[in-house]
Amino acid sequence: MTEVISVRFRGGCKNYFFDPKGLRVKMGDQVVVQTAQGPEFATCTEGNHEVEDSAIVSPLCAVLRMATENDRRVVEYNKKKESEAFDICEKKIADHGLEMKLVNVSASFDGNKIIFYFTADGRVDFRELVRDLASVFRARIELRQIGVRDEAKMIGGLGICGRPFCCSQFLDSFLPVSIKMAKTQNLSLNPTKISGTCGRLMCCLKYEQNAYEDAAKRMPKAESFVQTPDGPGNVKSIDLLRETVKVALDSAAPNEPMKCYHNCEICVLRNGKGSREGIEIPERPARYVEEHEEESFEMPPVLSTPFYMDSKLEDAPVREKMSEESGGDGKPRRRHRGGRRGRGKDGKSEQTAAQAAPEKPEKTEGGQKSRPPKQQPKQQPPKQQGPKQPQQPQAENKAAGDGDEAKRRRRPHHRGGRRRSKGGEGGSAPKTE
Repeated sequence: MTEVISVRFRGGCKNYFFDPKGLRVKMGDQVVVQTAQGPEFATCTEGNHEVEDSAIVSPLCAVLRMATENDRRVVEYNKKKESEAFDICEKKIADHGLEMKLVNVSASFDGNKIIFYFTADGRVDFRELVRDLASVFRARIELRQIGVRDEAKMIGGLGICGRPFCCSQFLDSFLPVSIKMAKTQNLSLNPTKISGTCGRLMCCLKYEQNAYEDAAKRMPKAESFVQTPDGPGNVKSIDLLRETVKVALDSAAPNEPMKCYHNCEICVLRNGKGSREGIEIPERPARYVEEHEEESFEMPPVLSTPFYMDSKLEDAPVREKMSEESGGDGKPRRRHRGGRRGRGKDGKSEQTAAQAAPEKPEKTEGGQKSRPPKQQPKQQPPKQQGPKQPQQPQAENKAAGDGDEAKRRRRPHHRGGRRRSKGGEGGSAPKTE
């Protein structure tokens, strides 16, 4: 493994590996690197990383330094120099009457070399042109002939899809494209529809070629003799993307349209053109139905009536449990505020506990059975009867107050009851004279 950085030069789409020489370079940083033509200005596309030794072309060039402000000013000066050189070269070409088209001009980083790119239909004798340009710029002049595809890559533009050219955006090399790819993809063979701005076949024909070739291996050829669910017939058209075919049935009427079948519905008896002699027609295959994944989930059982009210349910233990929790009457018990009211220690109501427990007679001292004592009603405050009694001394009032206080302690407290005073219950304290 070797540590390298990836850089891209101005106007190019291809990445090159360079030795960082201990520098820590980040993506987007501008550096000056050493090349076979001298130092060049480049932009880092991937920072320090390791690659296999087999992916490196030795000897590996090194990074000279990180770009400075002076280096950036040199690049701006070279751009102005290239623009002037382009205008001067076009005038020289017109003066010499050469049949060539100037495409682009590129000056090296140190300014010692200028490259002129041009296109032409044939060979061009530009020796006199090189002498004139060298006398003007006082630098090494190189004229390089390129093709129409390279011209489109340098100039750039928009394709028929509305996006920038692939060659000027991300393609580092041109892919071989042939007219056979257009036939495989069932495209129109009209050159104006399958050609790019450069006048050559579009590079995007290569992108989906492998997928179309794989689909063509699974599909029958045109004019194949096939058996369908509706009877035998010949294949007339093929849709590779949907994997469907249109078949002209033997039993169809003259004006009846062709029927479309999926590849799984047909049985190929003869692939391609030929005669039907000696071909045994099998039984008709079943109609193909596209399978859909069913979402399996369990719904909880929904009861129209509450199960504690349904007497026909088979789950008797559940009914008994709900009956116990509801108090034995089959109705849900309503909870009261402030805790359990009117229940015993075991959580049941007093009335239910009294009904469940049988009444046992108690024995007295004489051996006779006595009836169970009845539940006595709650004590009511005594009412004053008769005329008012004369006032007693203060000591008697104090004793009466103590007796009333004891009764008040034994009585249960109820909300919203009548107000009590210190002198007694249910009335005001007697006045003393």
